[in-house]
Amino acid sequence: MPSFGSVSLAEDTGLGFLGAWALQAFIFAAVIVITLVYQKKKRPPEVTAIPTESGIRRLFRGSWPLWIAALLLALLNAVTLMVRGEPWGITSAFALWGTKVIEFFGVDAASWGFWADNQEPLQQSVFLDSTSVMNFGIITGAFIASAAGGLFALKKVPMKTAAASLIGGLMMGYGARLAFGCNIGAYFGGIASFSIHGWLWAVMALAGSFLALWLRPKFGLSVPNKKDKTIS
Repeated sequence: MPSFGSVSLAEDTGLGFLGAWALQAFIFAAVIVITLVYQKKKRPPEVTAIPTESGIRRLFRGSWPLWIAALLLALLNAVTLMVRGEPWGITSAFALWGTKVIEFFGVDAASWGFWADNQEPLQQSVFLDSTSVMNFGIITGAFIASAAGGLFALKKVPMKTAAASLIGGLMMGYGARLAFGCNIGAYFGGIASFSIHGWLWAVMALAGSFLALWLRPKFGLSVPNKKDKTIS
């Protein structure tokens, strides 16, 4: 696919890794300040805390402090980078799973340009694909966490909601392949590896979010407003 090639804030700008880190830290600090100022100006609805436990029980029920979640995500991404030799990714496994499914029904997907330089995953088990294994772990962990916290429940999904989810999922999947990653592989992993495409992804994701908010009422979905009570 056509592209501008890779651009590293650390290696292609003369900043070096320390300078690139400092620049990104400054940008994050600026985003935090601007967000807090905007939040104070808009006077968002009161935040209602979800039911939680104390002590060791809080590991399984209730929300964790945001700083702990951020720290764990950063550590997991660092470990992933050291073990796999590349940043954390998710959606490439979905492309692999889908390809294996259609190949089972006789489609010669291996001849597609997408797989031209990466045939090995198609010839081996998904359990030998590191991204797939990580996804299995995420899915299993999410299920265990929700079940342990008493939050897992099967619910009937309205048709409009199902249609919106299906259309949105397909569009996000297609977009993730164009961007070579989702909010983990392209955004989180991109910024963590000092790639400028992570920041470009963030800008386009914000634009897409505004479009999604405009489309939500057309599928019978609500749009957040000042009268809502959010849950932390």
